[in-house]
Amino acid sequence: MTDASLSMIDRQEAAQALFKRKRLISVAVPAVILLYLTYIFFAFDVMGLAERARLDNAMTLIRDTYSYKTHVTRANRSGEVTIAKEGERPATWPEGQSPDWVAIDGETVTIDLPRGHSVLFLPDQTAVYRHPEFGDITAKLDPSVSINIPEDALPEWISYSRTRLDIRTEAGRLTMTRSKTEVFRYFFGWELFWFTLDSPYHGKPVWTLLFGPQIDADRSNIAGAWQDFWANPLWHHGKVAWAIGETILMAFLGTMGAALVALPLAFLAARNFTPVVVVRQLVRRVFDFVRGVDALIFTILLSRAFGPGPLTGALAILLTDTGSLGKLFSEALENVDQKQIEGVSSTGAKPLQRYRFGVIPQITPVLLSQVLYFLESNTRSATIIGAITGGGIGLMLTQAIITQKDWEEVSYYIVLIVLMVIFMDWLSGILRRRLIKGGGH
Repeated sequence: MTDASLSMIDRQEAAQALFKRKRLISVAVPAVILLYLTYIFFAFDVMGLAERARLDNAMTLIRDTYSYKTHVTRANRSGEVTIAKEGERPATWPEGQSPDWVAIDGETVTIDLPRGHSVLFLPDQTAVYRHPEFGDITAKLDPSVSINIPEDALPEWISYSRTRLDIRTEAGRLTMTRSKTEVFRYFFGWELFWFTLDSPYHGKPVWTLLFGPQIDADRSNIAGAWQDFWANPLWHHGKVAWAIGETILMAFLGTMGAALVALPLAFLAARNFTPVVVVRQLVRRVFDFVRGVDALIFTILLSRAFGPGPLTGALAILLTDTGSLGKLFSEALENVDQKQIEGVSSTGAKPLQRYRFGVIPQITPVLLSQVLYFLESNTRSATIIGAITGGGIGLMLTQAIITQKDWEEVSYYIVLIVLMVIFMDWLSGILRRRLIKGGGH
């Protein structure tokens, strides 16, 4: 058999072996993926998650983010009735006053809800929810909560125990406990976002504030409206603005501090600037360590060491980003053009001058681009870090979530965070174009 025939046979065998490997891979990969998805299905208890899902709670949460509740509350011990938006003291109706859908007649209170629903507060700690389709649901506190419906006949929108009754419908909500009976009626919008009920500017149109007669004798309309808006005790606009500033400052200090620390260390980690292997490897391992530990871990450690505060969050960002930026800067240094350095050296420049005029101009575009990108990214990270260290908008967001009360404030903070990130993205884009490309387009 000739060499050409043997070569032909070898190529055929190689082609057959390659075909078998591809066929094996085409069968094995889908099988592995199927096994992995099966493992996830059972390991994460997908069926149990579906059983535990409470769509009614989810819908209530979503509704709370874009609407506000007016609370009509009767203290079961004293019988006192209060009406307040979001249950806040600055949003409480004065005694003897009430919205037009609440009628108070002695010990009887009639609360009209949308879609033909209504609630009655009756004497003897009794409340009646009138459902146009289901009928009347009567609840009485004596001394535990009792209702006129057998427990095995309760619909899904009624949650009942001897200590608590919770009725949730598309029209509103009624809760009864030993301490109080409360009705929530939802309205679209963020009520009292501008002024609270005790402000003289509440309910006044913009035209009146700008061109109308002076409302407060001690203040001009514009100055007084701004003061009451900025010091709004429900929405805390002044505190929120300060918290946004803290978050941006936290990201800025952490990012810029990391860049200042990482740049000189990057020269020690670059092969073409540090020939000593031990030093180079030691600096690289330091970079690996600090960037391998998440900023949240550093935040927890530093908060135990230095206490909570925005500066602790900035230090956590600095530590983590020093490793990431140091690695990026060292890789950029290893790719610099040696001819430019040699040209500077030929002028008799000293080592620091060679670095300043032969190296830094080459890596400046990479340096600025990465620093600005990290600044933009850290603006988001500073929100979460602030929730741990007790600073910035992250803390206010966490507090609003923990209270489980005013989810419209959560929406407000999330909107501000998104706007803050968009602003930082826009600003970093402008700086990147002007500093790197040298133009405004």
